[in-house]
Amino acid sequence: MALLPLCGHAEARRRLAAAIQSDRLPQVLLIEGPEGVGRQRLGLWLAQLIFCQEPGAEPCGRCRPCRLVQELSHPDLHWFIPVPRPKAGEPDKQVDEAAELIGQVIAERRGAPLYGPPEGLAIHGIASVRLLQRRAALTSVEGGPKVFVVGHAERLVPQESSQEAANALLKLLEEPTADTRFVLTATDARRLLPTIRSRVVPLRLGRLADAEVRGFLREHLSPAPAPAELEERVRLADGCIGLALGGAEAVAKAREAAADFVDAVLEGRERLMERVLKQGAFAARGDFSAMLDALAELLGEAARAATNEPTRLPLRGGLGRPRPVGRLLDAQRHVARAREAAAGNVNPQLLLGVLGDDLARCL
Repeated sequence: MALLPLCGHAEARRRLAAAIQSDRLPQVLLIEGPEGVGRQRLGLWLAQLIFCQEPGAEPCGRCRPCRLVQELSHPDLHWFIPVPRPKAGEPDKQVDEAAELIGQVIAERRGAPLYGPPEGLAIHGIASVRLLQRRAALTSVEGGPKVFVVGHAERLVPQESSQEAANALLKLLEEPTADTRFVLTATDARRLLPTIRSRVVPLRLGRLADAEVRGFLREHLSPAPAPAELEERVRLADGCIGLALGGAEAVAKAREAAADFVDAVLEGRERLMERVLKQGAFAARGDFSAMLDALAELLGEAARAATNEPTRLPLRGGLGRPRPVGRLLDAQRHVARAREAAAGNVNPQLLLGVLGDDLARCL
């Protein structure tokens, strides 16, 4: 089954096409925007335009390279997706396992192109970074450019007791070969490692119009939803098709858990410890990571409110009261460090307790 058409983002597509035509496309691009808005799909669209034999404002869709991209089978397109940490012990076997895991996800998306977000604990770990290095060093199969799309780049976890892979990745992004393009995607550039952030050219995507979401769902969902269900999905999507495809409920649950945690922090240490003890030590860690992501989002909304910027999400309880923007940004930094630690072998209960104390000092 081929990729479904890219929906919306006309201005971003126009700018990217113009950059290719003028030979000014950055070698390392970051596409950022809300979860489910189509960041990775735009990255694949860009790869198709780069490979296209008759490029214009859009890929022609008829030539062999275009068809290969649409089928996710172009040999010089490398789509890196967060996967669970490999279980193998030897580094080479870990790389092979990471390649197999990524291949399985690509095969699933080839068969079912309407997909949801990755698991909460899925990461780009050392094995994936080494696999990326290995593929970047190869000569292109088709004799043209190579394109690497790294989805959810905020899940890059290069440390894992070794800086070797991190340093190699940074060098790769800083000095890519002339025939290589990297397209990273993330919800927010600030959640990337600073050293990686300094090497990318950002492109921000806005939310889609409800009419665009509605039209896409009406055309591509099977079976077609009843009118009332369709309108509810459009409402929950909030301009992001990915949320309309099943991620909205999980996002709402994570936001509720994040708001409850903030309330526990503000109500005092006794209430905070009650909340910490309810956190399973190692169970439901995907939900735990999703809660940290939602917490960073809510703190960002509170920071916007503090600077009199319009907010998209309602801020209830403690976050609904005005707070100095500097303290909110400090709180975001603590959450970012906790999210990074959560990808490792750290007890979530312990991590939540430390984070709660840090946030209590900020908020």
